[in-house]
Amino acid sequence: MDNILSNIKGRFAVVIPAYNHDHKIRDVVEETLKLGMPVIVVDDGSIDSTFERISTIDGILVLRHQTNQGKGAAIMTGFAEAVKVADWAITIDADGQHHPADAIGLIKAIPEGRRPIVVGTRQNMQNTSAPWTSRFGRSFSNFWVWVSGGPLITDSQSGFRIYPLPEVMGLDVRAKRFQFEVEVLVRAKRRHIDVIEAPVSVIYNDGSQRISHFRPFVDFLRNFRTFSLLITQRICSAGTKPQRLKQ
Repeated sequence: MDNILSNIKGRFAVVIPAYNHDHKIRDVVEETLKLGMPVIVVDDGSIDSTFERISTIDGILVLRHQTNQGKGAAIMTGFAEAVKVADWAITIDADGQHHPADAIGLIKAIPEGRRPIVVGTRQNMQNTSAPWTSRFGRSFSNFWVWVSGGPLITDSQSGFRIYPLPEVMGLDVRAKRFQFEVEVLVRAKRRHIDVIEAPVSVIYNDGSQRISHFRPFVDFLRNFRTFSLLITQRICSAGTKPQRLKQ
């Protein structure tokens, strides 16, 4: 990583939540190490050989949940460790869909003197072999994030992000699984934390079998519950705002 860029923007650490990604995790970690930042991998109770694949890699910190707690829980576990050494946490999915080198572009997108969440907007998903669940889920999520009072962005489901620490750790995000990544955007806007986007590439057609743990029916219900809570809170908050007295 460019040392000048690091000095201007602050200290960065990478958090990689992983659950049963033994086919890709080692490649992802080794590419991430090339950034020259602290790398924290959170094994979220994997029952395959994920832990064994990364336990012999030098230069990383591996944290491990004994049972699967969810992607959001894994991210927060990583944040609790990252905040000890960094001002910002970069999250990268363990399934190999991202180019870790794109993190430099996300860092460059941070405006001087500001501490936003930076979301890596995946490019050309309609022109790749991205599964329909990813393409439909992105549009569905974008709309409901906005309705819930969150930012109007184009890829609210991207897991490639930069988070300002410790601000996001104080947002009281309740979701522990995939829904963490949409809820945190809504709660950030409510706390006046900016959310901005920057482009990143995406890999879906590299010939390998991509494993997704997104379950359309179960996770739709979880999404519905999360958005229902956020919308209810927004309505209640609007109803309790003091009214200006008429003169």
